[in-house]
Amino acid sequence: MINLVKALSASLWSTLATVVVISAIAVTIGVTFFGLRVSGGLALYFVIWWILLFAVLPFGVRSQAESGEVVAGSEPGAPAVHGLQEKAIWTSLVASVVLAIAAAVFPLAGL
Repeated sequence: MINLVKALSASLWSTLATVVVISAIAVTIGVTFFGLRVSGGLALYFVIWWILLFAVLPFGVRSQAESGEVVAGSEPGAPAVHGLQEKAIWTSLVASVVLAIAAAVFPLAGL
């Protein structure tokens, strides 16, 4: 799975296509199986995705000082490699699971 995510995040366009496809599948599942409206499913997915993005951002970050490659004129604590494309795909996958769980719990909560 990790190698697949690395391969899909090789370019900006493949990353965007992957995120869009995962998001569309997640919202479709929420609409089809859990009775969400399309607008509600998109809104809920967007909020979940955005919150999870900030939770996923710190994973695997190595500073320039830790990697020993400080670029002249930059902050030594700045990331050496950010890996945002991989993190966008991982965020989409986790957000899809969280959306399914949240949509399944809504009827139990009377929402």
